[in-house]
Amino acid sequence: MERPELPLPQLHAFVVLAEELHFGHAAARLGIAQPPLSQQIRRLEDKVGHALFSREPGRVTLTPAGRELLPAARRALTDLADGLAAARAIGSGRSGRLRIGFAASLALTVLPGLLRTFRQRFPGVDLDIREMTTAPQLAALQDKTIDIGLLREPPATETELEFRTVLSEPFVAVLPAGHTLAARRTVHVAQLADSPFVLLPRAVGPRLHDQITGLCTAAGFTPQVAQHAVEWQTVCALVGTGLGVSLAPASIRRIRLKGVAFRGIEPSTARTRVAVAWRKNDPNPLVTHLLATVGQEGD
Repeated sequence: MERPELPLPQLHAFVVLAEELHFGHAAARLGIAQPPLSQQIRRLEDKVGHALFSREPGRVTLTPAGRELLPAARRALTDLADGLAAARAIGSGRSGRLRIGFAASLALTVLPGLLRTFRQRFPGVDLDIREMTTAPQLAALQDKTIDIGLLREPPATETELEFRTVLSEPFVAVLPAGHTLAARRTVHVAQLADSPFVLLPRAVGPRLHDQITGLCTAAGFTPQVAQHAVEWQTVCALVGTGLGVSLAPASIRRIRLKGVAFRGIEPSTARTRVAVAWRKNDPNPLVTHLLATVGQEGD
């Protein structure tokens, strides 16, 4: 189908004149003199090949051709205005879709406040929230299937991604409630040497896994892993059944499970880092807005 070449000023002039049915009133509404308005209408009629208005002394009416064109002209102008508004909103980051990956344990710490503040500031943005462990988040950022990651212990070297620490928290010992060490307020990591461990698989969070096993190594033993679990809630549930013990970020204490005790550890200086991750030089304004929101949840 041949695309018509209809300048927008001509369409706009046509719609205004069709609504006013008076050249003087239409020209005043458009902010132009009457002769340029008449010229615009004549040019449009030349393109259509038919008169759009019937001009009689003291009276202007739409011809059948004009009545047929009017709804399409209105739609074209409305669609363009809507498209421009949508493009401006997307370009400024006031609307659009932001895809966020997050580690499940962060639903207990930074995630709720961050999302609440962001939604208050940018209500027109659709948030696509995806629960993912650290390694899949890194892959999804590189594959551009998410825009932002909230993860634990980002890699030390990464050429394509940027990271910013948003939280640092200590570790706790996760014990069956009936464990002999559960009676203590603080547990030295070395005291866990004789207990089997429930740990996250290294593949889902290599640096966090190595940090936990490194605490054990520094205390003089290698943890004997009885069971792996991908999510911290599952780790705690398995500990509660008596399968073993674990070391976990302190925020895990917010998971209330019967039969599980959480105790501080020595050395107490060991901490785990939570970071926000994004692609370097990402031009998406929604990413910029999210990064500006991080750490401002209480503002």
